Amino acid sequence: MAAKIKKGDKVVVLAGKDKGKQGEVIGVFPTEGRVLVQGLNLVKRHEKQTQTSAGGITSREAKLDLSNVAYVDPKSGNATRVGFKVLEDGKKVRFAKASGEVIDG
Repeated sequence: MAAKIKKGDKVVVLAGKDKGKQGEVIGVFPTEGRVLVQGLNLVKRHEKQTQTSAGGITSREAKLDLSNVAYVDPKSGNATRVGFKVLEDGKKVRFAKASGEVIDG
């Protein structure tokens, strides 16, 4: 199945502790059905000290389920579903279903 959410997309969280917050996708894991969003779903990690890192308690992003994020419409700034269509030149592109705006094309 084609990817409706890709790295670099701006998304809004629909459910969970960060509901309503927006961020940029920094990683997509299609086999797991999960995404990493910059600055959202932060968790604390206890890291052991090594030669390269100081160790201690650090915050990092945890993966979110794809069903809990939605693409942000470029026109309205609200959450929208993503569809696919083929242009006249034969190129397949994603588009925002709310506004009809082409996302990548």
